[in-house]
Amino acid sequence: MSVRDRIGRDLLAAVELGAAADELGAEISRVVASVVPHDAAALIATTPTAGLGIASFTFWQGIEPDVGRALVRRFYAGNDPHPPRTLARRALPVGILHAARGGARTPEGVSPRSSLAALGVGSELQLLIRDARGVWGMLGLLRSQGAGLFSEADARRAAELAPLLVAFLRGYVTRAPLVPTAPLPAPGVTIVGADGAVRAGTPQGRAWSEQLRGAVRDPAWVAEAFLTGLATYARRQAHDPLTGPPTLIGPAAAYGRWIVCQAQPLDGEARGDLAVVVHAATGEHMLPSFCDWYGITAREREVVRHLSQGTAPQRVARYLDVSRNTVNDHIRAVFRKTGAGGRAELLAAIT
Repeated sequence: MSVRDRIGRDLLAAVELGAAADELGAEISRVVASVVPHDAAALIATTPTAGLGIASFTFWQGIEPDVGRALVRRFYAGNDPHPPRTLARRALPVGILHAARGGARTPEGVSPRSSLAALGVGSELQLLIRDARGVWGMLGLLRSQGAGLFSEADARRAAELAPLLVAFLRGYVTRAPLVPTAPLPAPGVTIVGADGAVRAGTPQGRAWSEQLRGAVRDPAWVAEAFLTGLATYARRQAHDPLTGPPTLIGPAAAYGRWIVCQAQPLDGEARGDLAVVVHAATGEHMLPSFCDWYGITAREREVVRHLSQGTAPQRVARYLDVSRNTVNDHIRAVFRKTGAGGRAELLAAIT
């Protein structure tokens, strides 16, 4: 068995065993370290439809709180030295930053400054995880000062892991129960101040925080850093319309049920407080990402969208100008991909 086959097997085995998010973070770091040694790792996930504005969920391993906060703040502020749009243009979608030297080294020779050296980081490697369908996330690896610096040979080895990480992320999401089992709190609101600190929250907001913290089992600093990062991104989006919406669409595998988390400025300039609203995802919100994770084709998506709106199959056939048999074939394909036992279970999952 090749090293790549073993890594893929080990990652999917951890998913099959139902490991928690913190255990999966440790397993990701362990198997990646057999190819690219490192001291800490972060894997952030998204879907081709959602893009890499706001991460859908994350896995962390060995990252100190101050370093993690700095990474989250840098990413959402748009100050990442290797932003996803830059990595996406490269044949080898990897960026390397040598923080100890105060600069970066990439295949193109780009040399942005680093702000992590003061926190003990010596070298950083970022891999954009993509396939023919699009971008599925980013892998970040860190080495401490005094450890060897990441090399372009490390970059090439890391890039070879991308297909395995895509398979792992999709396996993680699609092996969760199709119909959510977590209780459904009412929508919750948390107020984040201009300094990034949480100022207040509704009882429902606190209920969501407790439920999500229990489901995710991230390090304690992650939730606070995410709220600060989301607020930073919302302020950035208010002044740059080309920045995507400050919205997280999270799958049930990570949060117990599909959720939406949105940041909304309380003033037009987004310079003061922001409201972060968390609520259960509706079909309209979740369907694009749901279809990405389950590999549902564009035509199958159209069928599922109509079904989610209560449209009967024969009427779907008329809308799409296809036969009823073709619609039924699409429905059966969706059942096979999602594991749904019938239309009622599928609609329960997406509505």
